[in-house]
Amino acid sequence: VKFGWPMAFSLTLLSWAAIEYPTQISSANQLPHLQRAIRWGTNFLIRAHTSTTTLYTQVGDGNADHQCWERPEDMDTPRTLYKITSNSPGSEVAAEVAAAFAAASIVFKNIDSNYSAKLLRRSQSLFAFADKYRGSYQASCPFYCSYSGYQDELLWAAAWLYKAGGGNNYLNYALNNQGWSQCPSEFSWDNKFAGAQILLAKEFLNGKSNLEKFKKDADSFVCALMPGSSSVQIKTTPGGLLF
Repeated sequence: VKFGWPMAFSLTLLSWAAIEYPTQISSANQLPHLQRAIRWGTNFLIRAHTSTTTLYTQVGDGNADHQCWERPEDMDTPRTLYKITSNSPGSEVAAEVAAAFAAASIVFKNIDSNYSAKLLRRSQSLFAFADKYRGSYQASCPFYCSYSGYQDELLWAAAWLYKAGGGNNYLNYALNNQGWSQCPSEFSWDNKFAGAQILLAKEFLNGKSNLEKFKKDADSFVCALMPGSSSVQIKTTPGGLLF
C-alpha cells in the first residue's frame, strides 16, 4: 500500500537531514544515495498531484493489506485509489506534501535548479490548496488518519516554504497564526508542531524577534524529552531510547 501522508513526512525529514548534515553524510559517501531516495519519492508525489485541487493520497486497502503478511508478488488485495479534492479536502496531507516539496527544493537547488524550481512551484500550489480548502484528513482518509488537526502541517509547510525562498508572506503566515502553536510531547508523522517550532526558532535566533513564541515552544519540547527535566513527559528504555 502507498500511504501518501506518512511517505511525505519521511521525505521532508530525509531532506532536512540532507540540508542540516551534508558534510557528515558526504563523509560516509551516502549523500548521492540520499538525494536519489528523495527524488524517487518526490517524483511519485508529483505524479500524484494531478491538478491544483487534486492529490492522490493512497493506493490500496490498508486494512486488507495489514491483515496478511505475504510477498508483494502474492498480493491480491484491492488497489483502490483515494484522493483529496476541494470537495473532499485533507489539509494535513496537502500541507505535508507541500512541506516535502519545499524541503526537497532546497536539497536540489545547487544540483538541478530546474527540478528545484518545479518542486517549489508545486509546494506553493499545494499550500494554497491546503489553506484555502481547510478540512481535516480525519474526515476523508481511509487509513493513517489525523489526530492532531491540520494547523501543525500548515505552520510546518509555511516554515519550509519560507526557508526554501518562497517569500516573506510565508513567514508572515506563521507569525499571524502563531496562536496555533502548542507544546507537544512528540514529533511524528501526525504532529509536526515541534518541527515547525525548531525551524522558526532558528529564524528567531537569527534576529526575527517577533517569533519568540516559537522559540519558547521549542524549548518546552526539548525539556519534555530531557531525562531529569522537571517537565519531562516521556519515558526511556534501559538503553536510552525515547517512547
